[in-house]
Amino acid sequence: MIGLLVANLFWGLSFPLIKAVVFTHEQLLPGSGNWFVTAMTLAPRFLLSAAVMLVVARASVRHLSGLELRQGLLLGISNALGMVLQVDGLQFTSASVSAFLTQFSAIMIPVVVALRVRRSPPALVWLCAALVLAGVAILGRFDFRTLHLGRGELETMLSSVFFMWQIFVLEDKRCAANRALAVSTVMFAIEGVVFAGMALGTARSPADCLVPWTSVPWLGFSGLLTVICTLGAFLLMIRWQPKITATEAGLIYCFEPVFASVMALFLPALFSRWVGFDYANETLTWQLLAGGGLITLANILLQARPPAATRAT
Repeated sequence: MIGLLVANLFWGLSFPLIKAVVFTHEQLLPGSGNWFVTAMTLAPRFLLSAAVMLVVARASVRHLSGLELRQGLLLGISNALGMVLQVDGLQFTSASVSAFLTQFSAIMIPVVVALRVRRSPPALVWLCAALVLAGVAILGRFDFRTLHLGRGELETMLSSVFFMWQIFVLEDKRCAANRALAVSTVMFAIEGVVFAGMALGTARSPADCLVPWTSVPWLGFSGLLTVICTLGAFLLMIRWQPKITATEAGLIYCFEPVFASVMALFLPALFSRWVGFDYANETLTWQLLAGGGLITLANILLQARPPAATRAT
């Protein structure tokens, strides 16, 4: 569990970093389309991560097994599709609705498990899932009165299905012997190619894809996204998630918005002073304390359960 909590901490850092990259893009290439900015934020971190892995894990890649190739392909496809749908959906709905619907996998996973084993998970699992969703809703200031199933909401819900698929891919017992370094390399390469193609396809001209590489702040932010939020986070996920059930993983991953909210309390001002854009810190609110508290409580209850309490999960 500790390894996955650290992965969530790293992913939480990605939110203010990505926001800083977007602001830097606006300075470098004013008027760029949203999809181009999104692609140029994602493509470098996965291409650079794949390049690093090809160097440090070349022995693992050279002896790649069929199961490792298959798992890496599925992880790359599922994560890439989830990210694209989540980002596009965010353009048509609020951030609070996006955060809430993205974490809906915490409920979907035990439902899928129940259908698969034809037995409902224990009441404790449903209680923990409900606490997590309540925590995410409070954290994101989600308002049920404003919810409607438009394009943004439907795309975000579909993205959570792909993120759920990613969790089940890692739970596959047939892949228990797979090496994290080999699987990660394939995953990073797939996503790097997908997002690089997206960047070229949405750029006003191919030369626009080279402009950000001339910016020291952009390189700094992209370097942090690569080393911490991609290499660090995904290697931890691939290494440690198979040690727990899919249901536990879905609940633990809901810590990501908690860590993101904490990072947003102090990092934006630091980034703004360095680069010169206007990105204000968020403030500590009761929503952060209450929402984070419910998510933490749910995970404590799940981890403190008797050994047989969630055997079917």
